[in-house]
Amino acid sequence: MKLWSRTTSMMRNLFQKSRVENQLDDEVHAYVNMLTDERIAAGMPASEARRTAQAEFGGIEQLKQAVRDQRAGTDVELLWQDARFGLRQLRRNHGFTLTVVLTLALSIGANTAIFSIVNALMLKSLPYAHPERLGVIYEHATGPHPSQDMIALDGEEWEALRDNVPSLISAISSGMASGVNLQVDPVQSGSVQPRYSQAGGQVQYLHAARISAHYLDVLDIQPLLGRNFTATEDQPHGPKSAILSYNLWRTTFGGDRNLLGQTIHLKGEPYTVVGVLPQGAVTPSHADIYTALQPSREGEGGGANFDVITRLRDGATWQQADAEINRAWAGQAARFAGHVAGGQLTWYSVPLQKGKTEDLRPKALTLMLAAGIILLIACANLAGLTLVRMLRRTPEIAIRLALGASHGQIQMQLWVENLLLALMGGLAGIGAGFVALRGLLSMLPEGFLPVASVPLDGRVLAFTLAVAVFTCLLFGMLPALASRKVDLRSSMAMRVGFGGDRLRLRQALIAGEVALTVVLLAASGLLIRTLIHLETLPPGFIPNGVMTAKASLDDARYRDPAAFAHLLDTSIAAMQQIPGVQIAAVGLTLPYERALNDSVKIGDGPEAGLEAETDVVYVTPGYFDALQISLLRGRAFTGSDGTHTKPVAIVNKAFARRFFNGADPVGRSFNKGVTIVGMVADVATAPGIDDSGPITSERTVYIPATQINARLLPLVHTWFQPSWIVRTAAPIDGLTGQMQRALSSADPSLPFSGFYSMSDLMAATLATQRIEVALLSAMAGLALLLSAVGIFALVSNMVVQKTREIGIRIALGSSVRRAMIHVSSPGVRASVAGLVVGLILCTGALRAMRSVLYGVGVYDAPTIAAVVLTLAAVTLLATTVPTLRIARIEPAKTLRDE
Repeated sequence: MKLWSRTTSMMRNLFQKSRVENQLDDEVHAYVNMLTDERIAAGMPASEARRTAQAEFGGIEQLKQAVRDQRAGTDVELLWQDARFGLRQLRRNHGFTLTVVLTLALSIGANTAIFSIVNALMLKSLPYAHPERLGVIYEHATGPHPSQDMIALDGEEWEALRDNVPSLISAISSGMASGVNLQVDPVQSGSVQPRYSQAGGQVQYLHAARISAHYLDVLDIQPLLGRNFTATEDQPHGPKSAILSYNLWRTTFGGDRNLLGQTIHLKGEPYTVVGVLPQGAVTPSHADIYTALQPSREGEGGGANFDVITRLRDGATWQQADAEINRAWAGQAARFAGHVAGGQLTWYSVPLQKGKTEDLRPKALTLMLAAGIILLIACANLAGLTLVRMLRRTPEIAIRLALGASHGQIQMQLWVENLLLALMGGLAGIGAGFVALRGLLSMLPEGFLPVASVPLDGRVLAFTLAVAVFTCLLFGMLPALASRKVDLRSSMAMRVGFGGDRLRLRQALIAGEVALTVVLLAASGLLIRTLIHLETLPPGFIPNGVMTAKASLDDARYRDPAAFAHLLDTSIAAMQQIPGVQIAAVGLTLPYERALNDSVKIGDGPEAGLEAETDVVYVTPGYFDALQISLLRGRAFTGSDGTHTKPVAIVNKAFARRFFNGADPVGRSFNKGVTIVGMVADVATAPGIDDSGPITSERTVYIPATQINARLLPLVHTWFQPSWIVRTAAPIDGLTGQMQRALSSADPSLPFSGFYSMSDLMAATLATQRIEVALLSAMAGLALLLSAVGIFALVSNMVVQKTREIGIRIALGSSVRRAMIHVSSPGVRASVAGLVVGLILCTGALRAMRSVLYGVGVYDAPTIAAVVLTLAAVTLLATTVPTLRIARIEPAKTLRDE
């Protein structure tokens, strides 16, 4: 009841102020009148009675103020008054306000954008029911080559997991998908009529995923229409069925609810639609359409090609599940221990979110650290600016102290002003963060982030608010402490200037800014040098004048090698008829791409029996000429290398080094009768065997496209989209359209899924490095700008505060040049000190970058030299520009003013 009474009293005092003041005035005057009447009744004259009554009060206004100070809500009212006064001060000093708000907007915006990524990857729960019960499986190997990685399964491991781990609901998906073609009637889009005709249909390229029966059950996604896949549909050679995403159902089929149970023409054959996912449903695959995986121990299941996800059943624990997994795979662990001396293999579960974001988490946290450094630099800058502003307000503060204000009230006023600045900066930072986040997401390749969206949600906004308050505390602390040292007597008529301690404090702040900037500049410089190194590696071919196009051959019509060969021959012949095309060819993969991996076993010579993984690429005659890959030994493929001729292959130099110690491989054989007929130069590829860098040169076997194993052909096209390649002597207008028409002449229902130059492929391979360079360079540039502003502000304030001293020095014979050096020297000394400290910090901080540097040392001399020169140039500019005002100082006027 007491709390309610106080609350209502506070609300009345705040929102009925005039009425409360009138009541107070009536009460005070009534009491004064009562005392006056008592004194008159005692025989005192009226005027004297009135005077003594008021004297007994000690002053009516003082009494009123004492009553006001005891009212409920007084603190709130005083805070509101401080806020209004602070807003007036900030409007009066709009240049200072704009500088602070802009600085905060940039620094808080950078933190907001990066934290949004961190939040989506690490903090925001996955959009599934009970996400804490979702997991992936990690493998821990001990021995000579210890490892700890998330695993993919083969068919045998999948069956053991599915049948012998009752604590988990387990599901798998294909680790690689090449996309599929859907044929839809252009006139009856949305029709549920079966589409078996190969002519007259509109073909749509889709992102597809192949999933096992319980995949959607693990994610607890129930279809909007229909059902999930059944165990029968997931059996090898089971019924062909499909589940559509909500967007595909709405856009392609018009949201027709009668689609269930009908057939669609997918991958060249009929599939039955058994379900439609609800709107907003997302899976780790982010696909348009889902088909049953139908796993087995053969084909795709013969290797570790299945990604696994699990859900912990009700009542089970992760410890129970891990024990069951290790029992189910005990045979594999025993085989590993038998082959690796002292080796042991165990498995354990990891939360799905952690497992799927493992590769990106260190990068995101590194960027978060860089953004935090930006914030610290901004706070140091603003601390110096607000300290100077407080020193200029010293006479005002002294007057307020003389009029009765306490040091606490003065500090409260300064804190309120800083909080207003921080809140304005925070609001501007949200806007800047939104723009920065949209720009960042637009840079990322499709599927780069393993999350569906990166929103500015409540957690991000709360983080931004917390950062704004934190910055208020950081940059407001020094002015608040300095205000406690204001001496009333000496400050009333003082000239504002820097004391030695305060100058050294500002220099220390700037030195700290510069030191952190040096670390960011060095880190971004190393990444830039790494990117340049990777982009300038010898490609092994001539990329200029090459255009490529991909098409999905995950199609029932091209499981027959004869139909596949006919498509290649017809389409290549048509493309070679395009005016300006010099040569055309087809290859399973291209330079800068990851290739198919397979095991090769040498069949003859002293190396007979040697076996290792290698890249395998099927190509047509003309592939090496189209890319201008040098033939070093033997011959290239010809049209006579076909199905009914002896199997042949061409290898690269890396293959010869690995298997034949660099000797001529022509005439040697592998894999039971495949004869090597040539050797070509190494080309740059994405790693698939050894992760030695984002671009490498791996051992590669090239085989004629017409000699690829008939059992392997459909599997390969499930994973990869082959590329059609044309080389032109000069740019050709409308080349992509002519390439599509050439392909359509061979198959009207086969579209290209995309067109790529070789520079596009290299950019896609180096996407991570490009993003890292762009983000860290942007932050380093922002840090450099803030440091330059800090140095500029220090020297500029020195010029303003020492105008009188400079005028006297010049009048006494000093030169303008010496005066400029004298004034700019504090900024130069602070910058040099920061550079030295920054270089010392680099000796430890840059070592953490070893894993992301290629072809560049951690202590790269050109990078360090570039950092020093850049900082020297910025320091020179930031200290010189403000000192130019010294040349306009008039010594005579300065002396007259004295």
